[in-house]
Amino acid sequence: MSLRFGTAGLRGPVGDGPGCINEDVVVRTTAGLARWLDARGCGGGTVVVGRDARTGSAEFFAAATEVLAAAGFDVVALPRPLPTPVTAYAVRALDAVAGVQITASHNPAPDNGYKVYTRGGAQLVEPDDREIERAIDAVGAASSVPRTAVAPTGDDLVARYLARVASLPRGTARTLRIALTPLRGVGGETAVAALHAAGFGDVHVVDAQFAPDPRFPTVEFPNPEEPGAADAVLALAADVGADIALALDPDADRCAVGVPTPEGWRMLRGDETGALLGDRILAGAPRGALVATTIISSALLGRLAAARGARYAQTLTGFKWLARAGDGLVYAYEEALGHCVDPDAVRDKDGI
Repeated sequence: MSLRFGTAGLRGPVGDGPGCINEDVVVRTTAGLARWLDARGCGGGTVVVGRDARTGSAEFFAAATEVLAAAGFDVVALPRPLPTPVTAYAVRALDAVAGVQITASHNPAPDNGYKVYTRGGAQLVEPDDREIERAIDAVGAASSVPRTAVAPTGDDLVARYLARVASLPRGTARTLRIALTPLRGVGGETAVAALHAAGFGDVHVVDAQFAPDPRFPTVEFPNPEEPGAADAVLALAADVGADIALALDPDADRCAVGVPTPEGWRMLRGDETGALLGDRILAGAPRGALVATTIISSALLGRLAAARGARYAQTLTGFKWLARAGDGLVYAYEEALGHCVDPDAVRDKDGI
């Protein structure tokens, strides 16, 4: 059975056949995506392609860029393995017609995947996913799909992304000591650069979990939600006397927060982090601003919004729905450790 689109794309084990992720599947999927974009009047537009460092990602990335280029699109091939949010940012920054990220997010080590972003940087939703699947089904053998080599871009987009992250509303404290782990995913270098760019220089990393490794050898399951996954960063935080601990998932679109308590260090649940960030952001948001969570997340953000004169929405599970929660959205989160903020709509409490 062929892989079908799930959360904004395909995910599955790397292996042979249509039920796994492999180069043929990526070629045919990309050809179907190109046909769908053409049918929507987006032919020749810009498409951003990024990747993580999982097994097969480099080959699948090359296949996706080459198929899109041969189909007549202006392909922006990001320069190296980078966090998924960089791809989403680039789609918005370049007003691209689509984005593709080769990643399996927080899935187990044997997996890989193919995420699709539409114009505006939001993930794919229904019925677009079913339409793309029909376009894929109409593609012939992968060997018959034309391909044209694409040169990777420079670091300009990455630099712009880091500058944007560093401009997010924040307080004036810069002396926090931070312990960080990317769990052997691709978020380490970018996260440290972003923290430094924002003025946080006292950052300590878990060395054994810093460099990308598709085997994820230091954890049983590379997801900071999982019990034990963040043990190393919590131990580091205790050792160095940190103020906060951060753990990223392999493609760095989830961030877990650890804090010291009288009983020792522990990770906050997604709803705890979401409520704390939401309260902070609402304090600087304009009256009538919109915040959102998913139906499986805590409703506490709704009570905070009401107290601050803001609007509140609940959506179906997934950031693909949160991104479409409504006009005036300044902050959204889901209990699975995903958060987003609109830096243009929020001032810091200190007016900075």
